[in-house]
Amino acid sequence: MNDQKSSLVSAASLDGRSALALGAYALPGRVSDPRPGIAQAVEAERLGLNTLWLSERWGTKDFGVLAGAFGQATTRINIAAGVTHLQSRHPAMLASMAMTAQALTGGRIVLGVGRSVDAMWDAVGLPRATNRSIVDTADIFRRLCRGEKVRYDGPAGKYPSLRLNDVPDVPVPPLVFAALGPKGLALAGQHFDGVLLHPFLTPAAVRRSAAAVRSAAEEAGRDPAGVRIFATVVVASGLATAEEAAVVGGRAVTYYQIPGFGEQLARVNGWDADALSALRNHPQLSGLKGAADSVRTRAQLVDAASAMPPRWITEAAALGSSAECRETFERYRDAGADELVLHGSTPDQLGAVVGTECLASK
Repeated sequence: MNDQKSSLVSAASLDGRSALALGAYALPGRVSDPRPGIAQAVEAERLGLNTLWLSERWGTKDFGVLAGAFGQATTRINIAAGVTHLQSRHPAMLASMAMTAQALTGGRIVLGVGRSVDAMWDAVGLPRATNRSIVDTADIFRRLCRGEKVRYDGPAGKYPSLRLNDVPDVPVPPLVFAALGPKGLALAGQHFDGVLLHPFLTPAAVRRSAAAVRSAAEEAGRDPAGVRIFATVVVASGLATAEEAAVVGGRAVTYYQIPGFGEQLARVNGWDADALSALRNHPQLSGLKGAADSVRTRAQLVDAASAMPPRWITEAAALGSSAECRETFERYRDAGADELVLHGSTPDQLGAVVGTECLASK
């Protein structure tokens, strides 16, 4: 745990009361060209952001490739997967990728991992994730990164003899687990170096989630303060109020339209999940199978968002002027977040919102 904890503690140095610890996503959503991410990485560092996140998607957003590119375009900012998946790469390949990127960046890599849904793994012919396989794969990953030889036969697979032949002299990258429900939050507290909380959680939901993670860490005999809480906050600023809500709502649709997942997200926020029926019966979503953002345009998603209760947007995102957004950021920090991950706007769009806050800490 020492290696992982030290890396995240260094990332926490901006989290004094004089300045917020903030991160942001490069290349959010679907992209056909990854090259703009380089300029976004440079701008994120110029603004003083703490972490640059990449939500991995097969095709144009491979984390290993882009982490290397971002690392060479920057010198200070942490570079995080938000998220990749433990079973989408062989454990030795995952550890090799992470340690190579860690060496290239001087120890700035954070590996965020998630569970995803069973249907996805069934479709691509990879094993479903279970709590046991997740925990065991995380242990295998850390051991390989430390240069140990691994023999394993269990829920995570069968590996008669694994080892990285050459291991750079850098810390093992921290592992951050993306979690929403109580079991995932407990897993993060018990076995991971941090938790990445889902977009569209209210500050109250973040408070409950952070408490659950830290309680699980303490029960496991770990230091609760050693598990870093990353709260994802969708941001839209500088637009008319109605347009802000609509644009953010279009992104919310991509989460709430998923059966089961939408109910869980509503439940975590303490909202009535019955309201999901109106959303899913909207003409843009009725009968839709799969992820809405894979087959619907942004305008169509915004249209569908009109079927959601307005509070599902206004109470779980940062809207309004720069000052109003920063007030929202403070509410999330007061709720227990160690670092905010700004989502929905690229770093080059965030200067007015975060520039003075981050640059004040430099």
